[in-house]
Amino acid sequence: MNKLLLTIISLFLAVSGLFAQNQLKPSDLTEGKWVNRSGGYIANPIINPDTVTARSGVDKVERFKTLEFNGDGSFNMDSAKERYTGKWRIADEHLIMDFNAKKLMHLRKNTNPNQRSGYSTQNFTLQLPQRVLSFQNGELVGQPGDSGQVYKNVDGALSGLFNFWEFTGFANFTWGHFVMLIVGLLFIFLAIRYDFEPMLLIPIGTGILIGNIPMFQVTDFNLQLGIYEPGSVLNYLYQGVVQGWYPPLIFLGIGAMTDFSSLISNPKLMLLGAAAQVGIFLTLIGALMLGFAPPEAGAIGIIGGADGPTAIFISSKLANGINVMANGQVVKNLIGPIAIAAYSYMALVPVIQPPVIKLLTSKKERLIKMKPPRAVTKLEKVLFPIVGLLLTAYIAPTALPLLGMLFFGNLLKESGVTKRLAVTASNALIDIITMLLGITVGASTQADVFLTPSSIKIFILGAASFVVATAGGVIGAKIMNLFFKKGNKINPMVGAAGVSAVPDSARVVQQMGLKEDPSNHLLMHAMAPNVAGVIGSAVAAGVLLSFLM
Repeated sequence: MNKLLLTIISLFLAVSGLFAQNQLKPSDLTEGKWVNRSGGYIANPIINPDTVTARSGVDKVERFKTLEFNGDGSFNMDSAKERYTGKWRIADEHLIMDFNAKKLMHLRKNTNPNQRSGYSTQNFTLQLPQRVLSFQNGELVGQPGDSGQVYKNVDGALSGLFNFWEFTGFANFTWGHFVMLIVGLLFIFLAIRYDFEPMLLIPIGTGILIGNIPMFQVTDFNLQLGIYEPGSVLNYLYQGVVQGWYPPLIFLGIGAMTDFSSLISNPKLMLLGAAAQVGIFLTLIGALMLGFAPPEAGAIGIIGGADGPTAIFISSKLANGINVMANGQVVKNLIGPIAIAAYSYMALVPVIQPPVIKLLTSKKERLIKMKPPRAVTKLEKVLFPIVGLLLTAYIAPTALPLLGMLFFGNLLKESGVTKRLAVTASNALIDIITMLLGITVGASTQADVFLTPSSIKIFILGAASFVVATAGGVIGAKIMNLFFKKGNKINPMVGAAGVSAVPDSARVVQQMGLKEDPSNHLLMHAMAPNVAGVIGSAVAAGVLLSFLM
């Protein structure tokens, strides 16, 4: 009898304790903070409005949501770093939360081709619906249809640690960031260890590291840190790439550094610079076959010209993620992948070109010695940039920002009366722009933007385009030799310098010539098609812009 009575009393106490545990009291709410971690947040502050509407094709992540209840009946809810306020009350053992209206601003990807900012904003007032939570086993739990709404009570200090953790790079790390960090370190390694275009690869490699530091990102929350977040320092600097400011300034410096004497003395070598541009148009066809839209394919094709600034310039006009085609499709933003591909292969010219040259030439052809270039007068040097500007700009006015600055820089150099300006353009100015261009192009390779099937295709096309461009110049020289007498023949290796990687391609030809015959100096001859390639790639870009804009 006593055992039965004890059993009844124990069951009564257990049920009473369970009831007391689930009975909601104001003091239960106001102690500490209530934390929930649930998914459904879009991990990108700037998104396409069409994608937002569809709620598909976007990365969704888990984020902390924190509730803080005050003794005066008010509450604060921090959700994705936005604070919502309201009033709370207890009714029928449930927690009733009524939210105040909150003013917010959407950050949206701009798809208006007439607005070049890249972003649009939309101010609106959000009224969250009433929320009902119940108290179960020491937790606040949402209604059956309110999935994921389970809040656990934690100390205020611990809640602060959760908030700190969410802002760290460790909390936002993905394997994509790891891949891009390896790429950035590889660029820096190649620049330092093998001296592959260190002036380009070190800024770009460092930019890749900067752009792939994982940071807290969520819809409509702008830390103003990343390169794609409006208002950030990197974003302001990146406008020089997006708007196409940097490439013309680079061309100004190139023009002030370049001596066109070799081209003026032997103008027929300009044909080799034109022959090498076959890489541009074959890459364009390849990009179309791989499914890229015509404007995107045109921007990708310029990689075949081996000219980084020109590739960036035409990408900013055609493949900028803003322009809308006739069918309503918005072009992809391919500036980052195209720029990285162009500069990567420019740095690898000493690796890519020699095998192609050897494959297409015989030992006898590589031993051909060319006549020394004739002396060029000052008048010819002064007239060349003026005549070159008028001629090329009339052919392709859309390339005027590049060609105008190139020939302007060269006129500063050759006029002899603007030495200070020429020195500034060829030293301080081009160095500053190269640093800004490299760091921002590198930072634009943010993992979630850069690691796409399109980037892989672009890199494959870029490698093929360099091979084709080199082959085009060499084969062009061999065809020209069919029409020249024995003493006037061109060493076919010189044709490989027709790609506009100045002066790397010319140096490759010089080194290969000396290896075959230590007395055969081809540098001055190779510089002619090399600088012609710079002009040729800019003209080709202008032609493509005329067709595709």
